[in-house]
Amino acid sequence: MSASPSTPASNSKANVLVADAESKSRASIVMAFKRKGYAVQDASTPQDALACLQTQRPELVILDPQFPHTDAVDLMRRVRAVRRDLAIVILTSQATADNAIAAVKINAVDFLIKPCKPDDLLLVVARALAERAQQTKHQRLLEMVTQAMDALRQTEDAEVAAVLPLPPGMEAVAPSPDIVQIGVLTLDRQKRMAWLRTNPARRIELTEGEVAILVALIEKPNQVLTCNQLARTALGYQDMDKWTVENVVRSAVFRLRQKLEADADAPQLIRTVRGRGYFFSPA
Repeated sequence: MSASPSTPASNSKANVLVADAESKSRASIVMAFKRKGYAVQDASTPQDALACLQTQRPELVILDPQFPHTDAVDLMRRVRAVRRDLAIVILTSQATADNAIAAVKINAVDFLIKPCKPDDLLLVVARALAERAQQTKHQRLLEMVTQAMDALRQTEDAEVAAVLPLPPGMEAVAPSPDIVQIGVLTLDRQKRMAWLRTNPARRIELTEGEVAILVALIEKPNQVLTCNQLARTALGYQDMDKWTVENVVRSAVFRLRQKLEADADAPQLIRTVRGRGYFFSPA
């Protein structure tokens, strides 16, 4: 297997630690990665490796855990304990079952046997760093979505409109494209206001995102909509990963239930079909 010459170069300036007791092996790896533009640290002892992880904050470590007077399995665990987000590549001549099992348990990205061609190692590292960058991007996107939702929730609280009496005559509201009536629910999309003809009657203010999700559900009563369908049709999210979509939609549904349902733990309006999605029940 040979690496594409351009693949590792795409990770130039990435910070890599090479931890290996064998000086020749360590020097060879360091040289190969520096030639490809990586920032490289090296460690010849477990103590130096652990210290470097804490002070230099590399994105990835190439680790041969077979140091003199050191338990290899224990060292792998200690490396993972220091940095939960660290990408770890195990490169060793000791392909024991214990080492392989430990590598799996610490979620190493690969387990390579010496001798290993530099191009093969470069390709493994490039792929691992690319995957790590993608995961970081997704995490940051989710954090941005969460922050936006928190801001909407704070705005809603500032408006002090959690539960207010039903205004007189709402049952006979004039027809309007912005007003939807279904079952006990009346929704004014423009004003972001919902009225529940319950006992007692209630008026609830909603956020833009909550209105969008609720409209998508009530426009297709008793029809199950998946998280992906709701994210796409209600919120306009396109080409987002499944994990992010599900978290965004579930968070919005949770808040809607807290506001609309008499008992959010036993919802009657917004129902769940396990493994499929949600539907609105007018009854």
